[in-house]
Amino acid sequence: MLIWFVVCYLLVSVGIGLYASTRVHNSRDFVVAGRNLPLPIVTATVFATWFGAETVLGISATFVKEGLAGVVADPFGASLCLVIAGLFFAPLLYRMNLLTIGDYYRARYNRAVELIMTVCIMISYLGWVSAQVVALGLVFNVVSDGAVTQQIGMVLGISVVLTYTIFGGMWSVALLDFVQMTVIMAALLLIAVLINGDAGGVGNVVSHAQAAGKLQLFPSGGMDAWIPFIGAALTMMLGSIPQQDVFQRMTSAKDEKTAVRGSVSGGLLYFGFAFIPMFLAYSATLIDPKVFGDLVDSDSQMILPSLILNHTPLVAQVLFFGALLSAIMSTASATLLAPSVMFTENILKHFALKHMSDQQMLRTMRIILITFGGMVLWFALHSESSIFHMVENAYKVTLVGAFVPLAFGLYWKRANNQGALLSIALGLGSWLLMEVLQPDTYWPPQLIGLLFSICGMLLGSTMPNLIGKHGVSHHHQHSST
Repeated sequence: MLIWFVVCYLLVSVGIGLYASTRVHNSRDFVVAGRNLPLPIVTATVFATWFGAETVLGISATFVKEGLAGVVADPFGASLCLVIAGLFFAPLLYRMNLLTIGDYYRARYNRAVELIMTVCIMISYLGWVSAQVVALGLVFNVVSDGAVTQQIGMVLGISVVLTYTIFGGMWSVALLDFVQMTVIMAALLLIAVLINGDAGGVGNVVSHAQAAGKLQLFPSGGMDAWIPFIGAALTMMLGSIPQQDVFQRMTSAKDEKTAVRGSVSGGLLYFGFAFIPMFLAYSATLIDPKVFGDLVDSDSQMILPSLILNHTPLVAQVLFFGALLSAIMSTASATLLAPSVMFTENILKHFALKHMSDQQMLRTMRIILITFGGMVLWFALHSESSIFHMVENAYKVTLVGAFVPLAFGLYWKRANNQGALLSIALGLGSWLLMEVLQPDTYWPPQLIGLLFSICGMLLGSTMPNLIGKHGVSHHHQHSST
């Protein structure tokens, strides 16, 4: 029964996505939904940016094992990222009226910075989208009771996502996010109510978690405990700001106010709802300590799916797996769209296809989308790491390379090409060196990378200019006001 409900749900999703494609007339509609989205849809689509596989399966599993200290990156860092992006980045970026975040680096610095940043940001998406694909495989495997293998599930999942994203672009993503967010919230609240009774009420679960030391967020100890903690928090909090999918969601809003409010309210909603899967997974260990205790050690990502399958009625199962699929699909569609759009706009358009008409550009974006989908699928089928780690690692590249040039470019008039290039070189170089030479010290390599990146920006922008003045564009004055 369950598998048929899920199939129907997928068909409805594809239908909505295809309906959205009737609104796509040019590349601007495809990338930023023609900058027409109202507040409820912007809020939903910002919320859905992060609410994917790792929120439902990854965070909940990590919480059961490591407590709040283990999930500082997500949801704490992730929701703060959306709030910070909404308050400090959305207004300035929205005014610049750009198509991609790569365009910003070209407008503020030069082509070289645009190119390096585009490549960095695109690479960061590989692990992030792969995590969603792995999770899709897992869901199909669980729902079909093993009849569909995880590998076939991955192929199926990415095919569905590609189908509606290719036709509808950002319009599909936004409309589906709105529908899917409604399903996710309803499903999670209903299941929390159902499970609550079995686990002896919220009070019991909370006091049990408190007694087990799971609710301690801040580390106890000296620098060796605090520095990794800060590193984990900053990776997601700042590393995910220079991301094309976050940028697309903010700039798809119908006006600047909506962009700011949508980002902040989406971030706050995300923070609240991320705790429900944690509550459910922890309740599972109280409901059946033996079974779920073993799962914590062997395959912690399966705690929630098995709780739902064995301890809730069919309605709740349909809702949960429908919600889980929609959470994953909404994250996957946007994260497939983002790098494909950047590659077309910031690399192909300047180097290979200089005189593309708008329709050719739209067609090229769709071809690149399929190509990137294939690469992600290959990566997901061959990767060994857990969903949570795939996602966490995705942001290290953008934290050490892209964040400083973005933030300093918006808020510091003196930031220049030389500063940006030195910042990128020192940030990426020191991070990679640390990953190779000293990955096990208590200094997280990405934190070292961030510090070096800031030094590079300050040094490069204040010392005599060796690159010459070319490349500082006429946008310079505009973007620093």
